[in-house]
Amino acid sequence: MARIQLGGAGGAPTNNVIRSLRESDRDDYLIGTSSVSSDLLLADVDERHKIPSATADSYRKAALALLDSTRPDFLHLQNDYEVQAISRIREEVEARGVRLFLPAAETVDTCVDKWRSYEIWRDAGVAVPDTVLVSRPEDLTAVFQKYGEVWLRANVGGGGRGALPTDNPELARLWVDRFDGWGEFMAAERLTSSTVTWLSVWHEGTLVVAQSRRRRSWNFGDRTLSGVTGITGVAETVSDPVVDRVAQQAISAIDSCPHGIFGVDMTYDHDGLPRPTEINIGRFFTTVYFFTAAGLNMPAIYCAIGLGEEVPVLDQAINPLPSGLAWVRGMDIDPVLTTVEEIERLEQGDT
Repeated sequence: MARIQLGGAGGAPTNNVIRSLRESDRDDYLIGTSSVSSDLLLADVDERHKIPSATADSYRKAALALLDSTRPDFLHLQNDYEVQAISRIREEVEARGVRLFLPAAETVDTCVDKWRSYEIWRDAGVAVPDTVLVSRPEDLTAVFQKYGEVWLRANVGGGGRGALPTDNPELARLWVDRFDGWGEFMAAERLTSSTVTWLSVWHEGTLVVAQSRRRRSWNFGDRTLSGVTGITGVAETVSDPVVDRVAQQAISAIDSCPHGIFGVDMTYDHDGLPRPTEINIGRFFTTVYFFTAAGLNMPAIYCAIGLGEEVPVLDQAINPLPSGLAWVRGMDIDPVLTTVEEIERLEQGDT
């Protein structure tokens, strides 16, 4: 029995990893940590601990002291800020006998910073949406003159942080002012609303498994200006060689020897081609339990590798799940695994 410590316990991203581990053949002792004490009550773990936010000055000291106390065999995080914070002290973590399964520190820092990722992709010739760093109002003026409508978002942070689609330059300026975001926001040409993610696990440069998921809708999207909430409502499995190729190009441009979790988010342009917008690094996306319920338990595979167990070889490493499976999520209700065919039948009014 391995002792696995999981950051963000009680939040949906980590809870879906926990649920995947509980439903696997593994028999691990799970230790949950969170900066939100009430969230810990929602986690199916064997042990719970409050910890400061990863952005707090006290985080490093508290995190290391907790590891000395809990003595896990393996540590996994599900939040960009915490992934980056632990990545930067990985030597101190590993010196305590705690295993990590993270990409290189430089890779983590690059992927957490969406602007830095964009620069690398642009320079490597990867097809990405034309983007500018918004350092001053003149930057906004230039991008509006070129495209008429832009997509604003913060360089760092998930869940659509700071996202705003607009054709109004004055609103865009006020929006960046509101977040005090000059130099910390990006403005890109507006693509379509269709997105796809290629979630993958790598081991020392070799792809272990990857699965694509297209998002059909956001939950609560009507309650935000951008329509983006970071909370997938309906998702579906897909298999597209173009998506596979673009995702691997995006990863290899940033890391020649990928190791750990790489989730490439892509948005389709108006010609129907997927363009990378970010890599969620070192963590699974929230709906990873979708794959588990469908028969692909990526968290169990990942933890086995991270604990030094045998690296599995799948019969089909890329998109082993059939296309057309659908995952329907709501609030305070268990998700439902169904098919796109069934959803479309209901949409057409068939009973």
